[in-house]
Amino acid sequence: MYSSYMRRRPARSYSCRMSMTIDAPTLQGGPSLPQERRLVTSIPGPKSEALIARKQAAVSAGVGTMMPVYAAAAGGGVIVDVDGNSLIDLGSGIAVTNVGNADPHVTAAVIEQVQRFTHTCFTITPYDGYVEVAEALNRLTPGDHAKRTALFNSGAEAVENAIKIARYYTGKSAVVAFDHGYHGRTNLTMALTAKAMPYKAGFGPFAPDVYRAPMSYPYRDGLSGAEAAERAIHMMDRQIGVDRIAAIIIEPIQGEGGFVVPAEGFLPALQKWANANNVVFIADEVQTGFARTGQMFASEHEGVVPDLITLAKGIAGGLPLAAVTGKAEIMDAPHAGGLGGTYGGNPIATAAALGALQAYDEHDLLARALELEGIIRHELTALQSTDARIGDIRGRGAMMAIELVDANGKPDAALTGKVAKHCHVNGVIVLTCGTDGNVIRLLPPLSIGDDLLREGISVIAEALAAN
Repeated sequence: MYSSYMRRRPARSYSCRMSMTIDAPTLQGGPSLPQERRLVTSIPGPKSEALIARKQAAVSAGVGTMMPVYAAAAGGGVIVDVDGNSLIDLGSGIAVTNVGNADPHVTAAVIEQVQRFTHTCFTITPYDGYVEVAEALNRLTPGDHAKRTALFNSGAEAVENAIKIARYYTGKSAVVAFDHGYHGRTNLTMALTAKAMPYKAGFGPFAPDVYRAPMSYPYRDGLSGAEAAERAIHMMDRQIGVDRIAAIIIEPIQGEGGFVVPAEGFLPALQKWANANNVVFIADEVQTGFARTGQMFASEHEGVVPDLITLAKGIAGGLPLAAVTGKAEIMDAPHAGGLGGTYGGNPIATAAALGALQAYDEHDLLARALELEGIIRHELTALQSTDARIGDIRGRGAMMAIELVDANGKPDAALTGKVAKHCHVNGVIVLTCGTDGNVIRLLPPLSIGDDLLREGISVIAEALAAN
């Protein structure tokens, strides 16, 4: 099944062409790329350095970049930069390229759609791709109740619209998010997001009537799921008032907040409370969705059935698409014209989504995510046994993380930054996260090979040993 992804191909030479003033390798992306870590220049190489200078002169300084390289091709488990360096991808564009870069199902669907038409605006002249994606999401998301879907462009836009829908349906205005949560960079989603830097600092004031409840964080609070839920519910009852709360929104596994997996029972208790009190339970599955955790959606690990679920990232193999899917009576509440947008459910993106959904099924990527978890957990546990600075290993499927701490068990952001930098200059793409900036997160594409994954983790081990 995975031979096309996992076969180690011999290195080959790449022809070059001129792209403006910078030479860039002419590469075929997708799983045909040699699946290897290969450094032919320092990181960054001269061509990336030239593009860095051009970026500084042309792009807003507010748009930062983590890696000091520019991509030329990607596929399987690697990204090749403009200098010919091949880097192990343990980030998947922040859990977007779950099916890999340039998956054949996605590229074929996109090419076919581009040749037919690129845009009409679904709210003006609709097309069948939008409806097909909605039907698929209604079928795949948790729960066997009647559902409806609306499509948008980004995760933040999906979250904004989920809040709009919940407020309209309940006639209430207050919204509760959770400590360490991340929900986007728009004004409302910044209000929902917990972390100040770099997401909120200097950008206020934010949307009103948004509140924050304590999250279940087993490594830090030591509470059972029931205890943590009781604490959160008590806060909502006493400090906000259930008669004012339209919705609670929560990531089943927190992303930017540190890959925090709540204690067992926490999410079901919140859902039960919400259902009993006319509070819409919104699961933000923008990062956790689409096979990432070993289930199609992370809510399924504890049998949680959200009223609304927000989706994006892994939905369309790298093209911008997002969705809100949920109970029909809630989704149908807003008046006609109340939901939509110029590009929401763009026909090229919906074609890509249908291709990606085919890839999830045909490659059995749910099972593959669990296989990757087994490898990652085994390697990280062995590493933790010799390095007490790895305070916690957590996650599900191909969404795993280590929390790094100092000798007193306090968050060690400085060490985390050093580890990430070492990985980057040695050809491994890793991401950091956590409210305190002390978590290394691993989000490999589900198309990565076993040996390549182990090699990437070995570089993390080298980074820890060197620091």
